[in-house]
Amino acid sequence: MKLARNLFVSLLMVAALGACKKADAPATETKKDDAAKPAAALRGVDMATKTITIGALNDESGPAAVIGKPFAVGKRILAEQVNAGGSGILPEGWKVKLVEKDHGYNPAKAKDAYNEIKGDVLFIGTSFGTPNTLPLQPFLAQDKMMAFPASLSSAMAGSEWTPPIGTPYKHEAMRAVDYMVESAGGADKVKAAIVYDQTDFGKDGIEGFKAAAEAAGVTVVSEQAVTPGQKDFTAVVGALKQAGATHVVLTVLASSTGPILGTAAKMQYPANWIGQTPSWIDPFFAHPQLPPPVFGGFVWVNSVPFWGEQLPGMDVFLKAFETYGASKGARPDFYTMVSYIQGTIALQAAKAAIEGNDISPDGYAKALRSIKDFNAGGMIKPVDLTKFPYETSTAARILKPDFEKKSWTVISDYAAPTALAAAAAPAAPAAAEPAAAEEKAAE
Repeated sequence: MKLARNLFVSLLMVAALGACKKADAPATETKKDDAAKPAAALRGVDMATKTITIGALNDESGPAAVIGKPFAVGKRILAEQVNAGGSGILPEGWKVKLVEKDHGYNPAKAKDAYNEIKGDVLFIGTSFGTPNTLPLQPFLAQDKMMAFPASLSSAMAGSEWTPPIGTPYKHEAMRAVDYMVESAGGADKVKAAIVYDQTDFGKDGIEGFKAAAEAAGVTVVSEQAVTPGQKDFTAVVGALKQAGATHVVLTVLASSTGPILGTAAKMQYPANWIGQTPSWIDPFFAHPQLPPPVFGGFVWVNSVPFWGEQLPGMDVFLKAFETYGASKGARPDFYTMVSYIQGTIALQAAKAAIEGNDISPDGYAKALRSIKDFNAGGMIKPVDLTKFPYETSTAARILKPDFEKKSWTVISDYAAPTALAAAAAPAAPAAAEPAAAEEKAAE
């Protein structure tokens, strides 16, 4: 009887252990591959209304506002064109919403503005200015936020979150030195100088200028630093004149260009001026206080189209401008066009992300880095964002303003700086040591 009772207890314990194991195990087994994947977290995207919210960090009140205001208009035109439907820029039915902040070309305010909107936008469509964008790079990486810079600083290519579009300032300055030598008829006929902003933009330009001058054997006679918003350039122009500079690169904002050239005219200093992209604004064509003769020695080095240039895709942009810009009082402006072009690249990535069913920040970044040979309908040189660090264009050209036509004449076509080609050339083989040569000859 005792043996039976012990056997009964043992059977109960075995049954209890089995029940515990069954309770611990999942009710049904699901293969790992069949498990539902969690949807990627969205930011700045409303799937119900098919709306993408885009941020813009503009300068509409600071020293670069003469560029910043028309640049902001370019994104507004593009947004209205997309929202009207039928453009093909985004899949049909999708819209965009702009959230804009004015930082006044102040890096601290730019950071504050970014913090205000970063949780509500898919990407930053405009981050205006080199000194305002570079400090944001670590935060953009942390937040997985793409920010399209209104800057051609070569430092933008070093962060995957600030994709550049166009030839860097450094290479523009190199191309300017090539043009000096080309137009003067030799390096020995050039006494070069540069006026540069004391910002990251200026640093990029002067580095390229000095490297190219050394490679070409050009004598540099003066380097003049200025600050954005500076009003008086008498000392700067006086120093250039005293140094005997024949050719001067202007790595400055357009707000400095007019006063520098006007001061040079008053001081009867007829130098050859080569302005980098930010040194020009289209209102110079009709500036009441800067008559055309002031720009008599001015040429412009850049890598993007000018307004109305005969290129595929220009008609599409001009139609959008007339419909959504001019009707609201916008004036034709180079920077409006450049901003619009930049925006089409950003939206090309958004379109690819939507069609790939992943418009999350990760999905958008992946789509952007798949862009290759995109040329905005033929308006720009093909853009390739598949390689990192980003490999932007190195070519630039030289344009001369035609004040009668309010347009440009190409006086030196697209070319990469010769200093880059020289740096990339393989080193010549070292000459054989005399003893080694004699041994080889004796074999």
